[in-house]
Amino acid sequence: MLFHMSIAGHDPRRVAAVIAELWGGEALRFPSVMDGSWVALAGDDRSTIIEVYPIDTVLRQGEGDADAFGERTGEISHTATHGAIATALDEAAVFAIAEREGWPAKYRRRGGAFGVIELWIEGRQMMEVLTPEMQAEYRGAVTIENWRRMLEHIDAKQAA
Repeated sequence: MLFHMSIAGHDPRRVAAVIAELWGGEALRFPSVMDGSWVALAGDDRSTIIEVYPIDTVLRQGEGDADAFGERTGEISHTATHGAIATALDEAAVFAIAEREGWPAKYRRRGGAFGVIELWIEGRQMMEVLTPEMQAEYRGAVTIENWRRMLEHIDAKQAA
């Protein structure tokens, strides 16, 4: 179960606001790690949050008993970090938000098993957005047993 995750953005306030809109939640400032950071709060029963740091922020391990801390590095390249988030909105509403923001978005089918909308935040950070129908597909497809079957199939093809 995901409680929170962090991503980086050129405009953390805007990114957090869009994610909060997809969730029907709220975006608020998050100054505890790095000034200029914002959070998208889902307002759900798990208190789900996505933290959005300024684009060139990295987290560093604190020494001894100290907390991790944020540091600006100047690096602004793409990242492999992404997440899949649920929305109560339908596909048309998600695409309308993407169009309004000028962010690329497209429907994709993952492994023939479930659909996602690839929303490219600021054109550089992928977030998979799942409508209620896509969420049902995901929950039906992504199980431990199904994952094992997929791996067995891949292993058998590679052995042949």
